[in-house]
Amino acid sequence: MTAITALPCQRHLFEIPDDVSYLDAAAWSPLPLVVREAGETGLLVKSRPWTHPREAVQAERARAAAARLIGAATDDMAIVGSVSHAMATAAANLTVAPGGRVLRVADEFPSLRYAFDRLAAARGLIVEEVPRPGDDDWTTALLAAIERPGAPPLAIATLTPSHWTDGGLIDLDRLAPAVHAAGAALVIDATQAAGAVPVDVRRWRPDFLAFPTYKWTLGPYALAFLYAAPHRQDGAPIEENNGNRPPASGARRYDRGELNDPVLLPMAATGLELVLSFEASAVAARLRHLTDRLEDGVAGLGLAAAPRHLRVPGVLGLRAPGGLSSGLLDRLREHGVYASERSGGLRLSPHVWADEGDIDRCIAALHRVL
Repeated sequence: MTAITALPCQRHLFEIPDDVSYLDAAAWSPLPLVVREAGETGLLVKSRPWTHPREAVQAERARAAAARLIGAATDDMAIVGSVSHAMATAAANLTVAPGGRVLRVADEFPSLRYAFDRLAAARGLIVEEVPRPGDDDWTTALLAAIERPGAPPLAIATLTPSHWTDGGLIDLDRLAPAVHAAGAALVIDATQAAGAVPVDVRRWRPDFLAFPTYKWTLGPYALAFLYAAPHRQDGAPIEENNGNRPPASGARRYDRGELNDPVLLPMAATGLELVLSFEASAVAARLRHLTDRLEDGVAGLGLAAAPRHLRVPGVLGLRAPGGLSSGLLDRLREHGVYASERSGGLRLSPHVWADEGDIDRCIAALHRVL
């Protein structure tokens, strides 16, 4: 198992009891100790503002760390309040002709749907949702939709690197070139990717890409980052504030108001820098090892998962033919296992704090409660 030796378990960085198997990173992560300490220090800034100059607030530190995580330039990053804020900004700054298609997968997360539903209604666009494929191959289904003969022109593709409900792979290495060849804009929600798998805007060349800090990047709630490609940086923010007006330039034009939060920014920067201290492919390899171990351990329980080559490393979605039994999550919690139910499936998502003991506890609990 050479893959897991590249990144040992990082449980020592968190305050997770030995009898807790927290397998819900796709919902939100626990805070590492250093991130919590950064927030506590930030509280003192607001508690005693006369002892801490406001100029010391760390917006640019956080912006630079977010840029490094996705292979962007610092000037290409905006600091926003949420992914929904980011997507509203993206939708407001895309000029499209009526009659074109907005392409997405079925059962997409609301933050990626609502702004583009509004745009479609306002501009006369057609929203096309690719249904869940019976063979779990989202990528092939999306390629077929993009290239379908006789279809209205593709205007915007709103995509994610995986389906948020179960980790089904949506291979942007194959899809991004097809979107660009169609002359469409590409908007990416990297919520379930940044911090868990390598993300590189130089490879995918999106018009906009966003991710929050409270999941795989080990940071606080209520903060997110928006990447805007250089040719998309002359647009208008959805809120006007003193910080994003000229002479602000680049993606800073889209910064949120009340930017200089002395608590959230240092927490986000600390979490991002911690994630950056891990090698991204090593994180992905460790997560793959853990979710593969989970899948092997539940064999025979009547739970189905997507084939390994069609799911991302960090998320294992399990479905039962008749649906999950009622109260399954509560019964798992009684055994110290924490996960989520999404769209009728059990979603298990370990991160760097999880070890083989967590996986084995989850497997044993599932055998008991099922």
